[in-house]
Amino acid sequence: MKNQPGNSSDVSSEVSHGGTKEEVGRVAVPSVASGEGAAPNAPSGSQSPLGALGTTRPTHKPPAPTRNSVTTILSDGSRPFLFPADTRGRFTIARRIVALLLIAFYLALPWIKINGYPAVFLDVAERRFHLFGITAAAQDLWLLFFVITGLGFSLFLVTALLGRIWCGWACPHTVFLDHVYRRIERWIEGDAVKRRALDAAPFTPLKITKRIVKHAAYIVVSAAIMHLFLAYFVSLPEVWSMMSHAPFAHWSAFAFMAISTAILYFNFAWFREQLCIVICPYGRIQSALIDDHSLVIGYDVARGEPRGKAHASAGLPAVGLAKAGHCIDCFRCVHVCPTGIDIRQGLQMECVGCTACIDACNEVMTRIKRPRGLIRYDSQAAFSGSRTRWLRPRTILYSVLLLIGASVATWALSTVHSASFGVTRMTGAPYIVDATSVRNQFLVRIVNKRNEPARFTVRVSGTPQGANSIGFDNAVEVGALGELVQPLIIQQSRDGYAGPFRFEVHVADEAQSFDLKRAVDFLGPEARLLKEESQ
Repeated sequence: MKNQPGNSSDVSSEVSHGGTKEEVGRVAVPSVASGEGAAPNAPSGSQSPLGALGTTRPTHKPPAPTRNSVTTILSDGSRPFLFPADTRGRFTIARRIVALLLIAFYLALPWIKINGYPAVFLDVAERRFHLFGITAAAQDLWLLFFVITGLGFSLFLVTALLGRIWCGWACPHTVFLDHVYRRIERWIEGDAVKRRALDAAPFTPLKITKRIVKHAAYIVVSAAIMHLFLAYFVSLPEVWSMMSHAPFAHWSAFAFMAISTAILYFNFAWFREQLCIVICPYGRIQSALIDDHSLVIGYDVARGEPRGKAHASAGLPAVGLAKAGHCIDCFRCVHVCPTGIDIRQGLQMECVGCTACIDACNEVMTRIKRPRGLIRYDSQAAFSGSRTRWLRPRTILYSVLLLIGASVATWALSTVHSASFGVTRMTGAPYIVDATSVRNQFLVRIVNKRNEPARFTVRVSGTPQGANSIGFDNAVEVGALGELVQPLIIQQSRDGYAGPFRFEVHVADEAQSFDLKRAVDFLGPEARLLKEESQ
């Protein structure tokens, strides 16, 4: 249903509040419900005003959302571009605060020094990984198993309890798209109505200027984000040094920056919500992670249906709609959705839990003097009138698995020390026999994970009588984050040789705060053959 020229709708007269055309019209005009991209308060069949552009052109008609297909992918495979409107409300404010904190956290980590290194510094070249004062060597990468599985079970548990709260509140894609790139777009091109009109308009000098400025800003922001991302792996001083030289002085880093910046720009300038819908698997696996008692964003069908316009003066159902629900079918929840869905059709794969529809609907309900919460955080069970059960088999299972994983990870971390070492056999013959002894030759590699030099003692235990070690008679010093490779020779007299045996090599620091050990095999000929040869 569309407005007639000179005759605003009942809803429009109730919800008009002196805001922008986007804000007033989005709530008020049934023409939006029909899917028109024209300015919401424009008469039927009118053209969209372009303001300062000075040119008008009929606007597009985006497809109506349906559960049977993705709104942003048409039947011919083309992709209509979305122009989600802005919202105001407590969830919008809360998400913006969380996003700003997360962005500040991301920006600050390479600058914050802990024990002489950035808070997060993944030094791949030197095979050292500094995480909030803890330094791990390449030999400690096996601990990533616990990190990855821990994150996995945490995601399972959080999703089972709170739905896609990660996507809407903390996912880097959502954070940067909603709170950086779309902010830039709104500052340059205006609200959703103006952006839609600008997109439909023919190219004019002003439109070209706005597009160039917007995309130039996107490229600068994308490059800044990726330069900071590179600093996580090479440090900020090194990034600055690379920037101060010709690109081909560090061609691999330059190629990485150029390609990654282009990918980031393409994603946030054009691909946008398609990353969540097409590439990210999380939306598809959520059906296996949530159930009717998971907290999701939903529409209260019992309260909202059947839909109808609000009475112009009293906020009561209009004549002929005595049993109309609270939903006035203004489509405001659709216009603010960044993936283009209609939340009233139920939980859908495309929903990222951004809460925009909650704030939009609450704003409308407030203006027409109806209770807020028609669209809200709740479980499917609660929407059906049942009680939400937080403790249920899947949440208990995920919690138990997470607890077991945390316990094993705690034990594994207790085995990690500020040094590591390995013992390898020297290349060549596995053992050497001479006139007086049988000997094995090894290389001991000690890695110091500390940010300062450290001294270590090396000793051997478990050898039979008559065996002795050569190579580590005194303590050795290893530089900060350095390593030492030194030979170790185990020698057994021929008279006391009784065959191959196993012994242990120990490495300890001077304070004896840890004692690392490795079991090593001493190889040699059969003792009987060696004795026959000696006779």
